[in-house]
Amino acid sequence: MTTGRRAVLATLAGGVLAGCAGPRSATNGATSGPPTVPAPNATPTPNATADAPASVPSATAPAISRAEIVARYRHAVPHSWGFDGPGVVHALPRGKREIALTFDACGGRGGSGYDQALIDFLREREVPATLFINSRWIEANPSLFRRLAAEPLFEIANHGTRHRPLSVTGRSAYGIPGTRDAGEVYDEIAGNRAELTRLLGTPPRFFRSGTAYCDDVAARIVTDLGERFASFSVNGDGGATFTPEQVRTTVASAPGGSIVICHMNHPEGGTAQGIAAAVPKLLARGHTFVRLSDAVH
Repeated sequence: MTTGRRAVLATLAGGVLAGCAGPRSATNGATSGPPTVPAPNATPTPNATADAPASVPSATAPAISRAEIVARYRHAVPHSWGFDGPGVVHALPRGKREIALTFDACGGRGGSGYDQALIDFLREREVPATLFINSRWIEANPSLFRRLAAEPLFEIANHGTRHRPLSVTGRSAYGIPGTRDAGEVYDEIAGNRAELTRLLGTPPRFFRSGTAYCDDVAARIVTDLGERFASFSVNGDGGATFTPEQVRTTVASAPGGSIVICHMNHPEGGTAQGIAAAVPKLLARGHTFVRLSDAVH
């Protein structure tokens, strides 16, 4: 990763993921009732809590075990910390006008709301998106999750078990303590991976950590567990802190190949209005929208 690339990502990040970082005034918007299409599986009952890692049912566990990951990386020393690392995807393949809209649902205290207006807009305009969902959000919104998971327009991705930055040394980001060693990295990925696999019938392809931070060792563990770490190239809503105009300006200026990060768990923010204003402008410039799995192979 070049120095220039690091600088660009640092600028994009700047206070970036406040939508995942702590209590907000949002209320839980999960009032839409049961899904209108059959759920792919039973009601989610995640094993993870904010204080303990999830157990991983053997039927949905990754091919590599926790013990193997710990043995492989026990003495590994990380050399990077940020939004990039081995195997991390931060943009779509070059030469195309496709853009991937991605929306995080972080869960936990202050982060389990639901931006109904945002999702309704994507449905009405048939704009595909990748939804990175944390296990705590699933636990708070089981009916909403089942409905979203049943819609081909949306791809469900792994946003972790406890929403922690992914580190093997306990580094923190935006005041959120990171995982402390390779075993906790495994727990953060595999706990929610197991839950999503149980509910979806197939494991998620993409992972994004809480705050999107990782070190290079943790990034390799994501790959070992069979997922791709998805970063971003455009910070679309500043962690759900941007006004609608800021979201519109930022997202509407995204170039082809961008992976845009926004949030779907803060309906009180400017994300829905900003996205609704930006999408027509991008379409008018000849861009198309894709899920990550449609463009990243």
